[in-house]
Amino acid sequence: MNLKILALILFTAMYVLMTLFMQIRVWIVLGTAILFLVTGILPIAALPGAINWNVLLMISGTMILVDFFIESKMPNLIADYLLDKAKNVMWVIIYMSLFAGVISAFVDNVATVLMVAPVGIAVCRKLKISPVPMILSIAVSSNLQGAATLVGDTTSIMLGAYAKMDFMQFFWMKGRPGIFFAVELGALATVPVMMILFHSFRQPVEAKGRTKVTDYKPSWLLILMVVLLICASFIPNKPEITNGLICCALALAAVVLDILQGHSMKNTGHAFRNLDFETLGLLFCLFLVIQGVTEVGLVEDAAQLIAKAGGKNMFLLYTIIVWGSVLLSAFIDNIPYVATMLPVITGITRALGVEPYLLYFGLLTGATLGGNLTPIGASANITATGLLKKEGYNVSFGDFMKIGVPFTLTAVFVGYLFIWIVWA
Repeated sequence: MNLKILALILFTAMYVLMTLFMQIRVWIVLGTAILFLVTGILPIAALPGAINWNVLLMISGTMILVDFFIESKMPNLIADYLLDKAKNVMWVIIYMSLFAGVISAFVDNVATVLMVAPVGIAVCRKLKISPVPMILSIAVSSNLQGAATLVGDTTSIMLGAYAKMDFMQFFWMKGRPGIFFAVELGALATVPVMMILFHSFRQPVEAKGRTKVTDYKPSWLLILMVVLLICASFIPNKPEITNGLICCALALAAVVLDILQGHSMKNTGHAFRNLDFETLGLLFCLFLVIQGVTEVGLVEDAAQLIAKAGGKNMFLLYTIIVWGSVLLSAFIDNIPYVATMLPVITGITRALGVEPYLLYFGLLTGATLGGNLTPIGASANITATGLLKKEGYNVSFGDFMKIGVPFTLTAVFVGYLFIWIVWA
């Protein structure tokens, strides 16, 4: 059998099985990865470049640092302040989602979820409610805002490097508003969506006293991490694992400071035991599967199919690129997809004699937000569902899509209209 057809069959079967059996999703993806290796879909020579070590190191380091952050009681104190400001549970969820979105415009989505989710979980514990709606909203909001700035997401960095765009051109370019405003309008449009989704969460909230923080150092280290990740995004030609090394270095600093403070190894042991190895394993195996799909040319075929479907009609081409990217990014890694599509778009617009920015921004909008359609469409979603599983809440495809689909369709549609009106 043709390797490309076999890869498509196995890839489709993997998603169907994960939809039906979410509790064993790691084993399903691991089995698919092994089949990819055995059948030659994923060549042994491609293994070194298949794993995104930056993401894995970043998650590991941030998880350790966040564990110290949680033990310090700081999330509980932030939760107390938040409960004072919100009218009811619905507005708590909305505030937390918007807060995560603002951070995610400047910091990697996975790091954002790991930093903000503990606060959301602390709020839900105080209110004695399920954390599932809040944590999923935090995850999809983090993905939504990733396209807002040059430093918000890997796809944004890729576009900036390819199109030679600087940080400010995401805000204003060639005398017109940049993609930042399309993303922010989309984010604002999700507020009424959340009000509809969570309209029944009308329980009044209030903070009973103020939690006493036992150690402020983890909080300062998290703030330092945000600053360093933003600064690192401006360094040209930096090593690919830079962000991961920053997170791991700060995690190590938290361990050393805790030991010097006289806490022996108790907190450190707790932090390492709480590492979410299931989430890390799932991501590791998914990286292998996505690399296999890329190696046999399925991602390139999808990109070419989208380009051909649009023909020479710019509106049709733009529409297919936006919504085709949304659909594809729900199932495949948007990084190789965007890398493949950028030169395709350049070639198309050059042949048509038009500027490429309309299609560039449409591609970034669809590819970045499309991951919100499924719980494994983006690393931030996998991280969020992993955190919920540790809390005893198993999130199915259906549970996630009840929140992810309305968020995605609303934000993409608003951005889609704005970009067309401004850049067509």
